[in-house]
Amino acid sequence: MPTPLKRFVSYWNNLTAADVARLGEFYTENAIFQDPFNKVQGQAAIKHIFDDMFVRLLDPKFVITETIEQDNRALLVWDFSFRIKALKPSLKRTIHGTSLIRFAVDGRALSHRDYWDAAGELYEQLPLIGSIMRALKQRMA
Repeated sequence: MPTPLKRFVSYWNNLTAADVARLGEFYTENAIFQDPFNKVQGQAAIKHIFDDMFVRLLDPKFVITETIEQDNRALLVWDFSFRIKALKPSLKRTIHGTSLIRFAVDGRALSHRDYWDAAGELYEQLPLIGSIMRALKQRMA
């Protein structure tokens, strides 16, 4: 029987639009999910975020490259590649990030918090706002 962490990693590494419906197997009913854009609670709210991801993006793919586990927590290091349907859909983009997961006794996630640099990894790549972000970054350096 795979450990909760191995099951969780396998789910995210192989995630498809159809798999979002299985989210309840991996998250408790009142789980909390947070990233630079969202903070939601409950399976339905988390499911909505990832359903929307498959609507807005082409070929979204998580690759978890490293895990560190201690007690009921795990840190996941990942790369997320995708193409934006509404903006240069031929351009593949990648975001590098980490997730801190806290597991319940039943092995499902109680909380999932993603950490990644929205400014550097995403905003700087966008046409208008990207030039502003790069200029600000240069002035701050």
